[in-house]
Amino acid sequence: MLLLVWTSPTSTVSAQQETPEEKGMRIAIAASESNEGFGDFSAQLTMVIRDRRGGESTRQMRFKVLEVPDDGDKSLFVFDQPRDVKGTALLTHAHINAPDDQWLYLPALQKVKRISASERSGSFMGSEFAYEDMRAGEVAEYTYKYLREEPCGDLTCTVIEQYPLDEKSGYSKKVIWQDTEELRSWKMELYDRKDSHLKTLTFAKYKQYLEKFWRAEEQSMENHLTGASTVLKWTGFEFGKDLDESEFSQTALRRIR
Repeated sequence: MLLLVWTSPTSTVSAQQETPEEKGMRIAIAASESNEGFGDFSAQLTMVIRDRRGGESTRQMRFKVLEVPDDGDKSLFVFDQPRDVKGTALLTHAHINAPDDQWLYLPALQKVKRISASERSGSFMGSEFAYEDMRAGEVAEYTYKYLREEPCGDLTCTVIEQYPLDEKSGYSKKVIWQDTEELRSWKMELYDRKDSHLKTLTFAKYKQYLEKFWRAEEQSMENHLTGASTVLKWTGFEFGKDLDESEFSQTALRRIR
């Protein structure tokens, strides 16, 4: 989902003189800037959780996000089904130059719980997505390293390593495959703090909206340690909803129906 507006630190350096770190940063900034200006949008999601034996559970959610100029996006996930999780919500306030804020609303307890930095590597509602996976992530929260360029299906992708600056992140690095034409992410390998390949996230079924903004209708996260997986299926993208910041407050969480 969505971002940071600032000048590339390599803007005065020719491509031939770039270090792998500078080139990785430049590509990350370009991808971020290509997504700026969407304003807001909403969508519906189906979350399919599969265990290693093939057991499956399905959850329905709705999502909305508000772009905040000069800061990070504000986003909200709300569960609608099944009944035992209905009304549970995850609110995220991303920030460019400060740690992100996340809160989980538990309707059965009528309680808003703040997700601490150390808890963000934990499973989001029993899925293979962690809390930190359910947020946009700002360019300035990472350092980068360009690795190579290679074919990915019918496209050509750059392969970049991304290193979190947050020492409490559950990941030591991410390796990202991003096409050179539209700067869309197609695959992401996630490595744990022991530098072991923990999970792989793949993106599929991209569609373009407003002749600019690409959104993947399917995201699949596979856990190589447990053999479990989770698929997010996105539908009903609507842009230009005129969402208000008041809809993304802790107070608003208690009014969710």
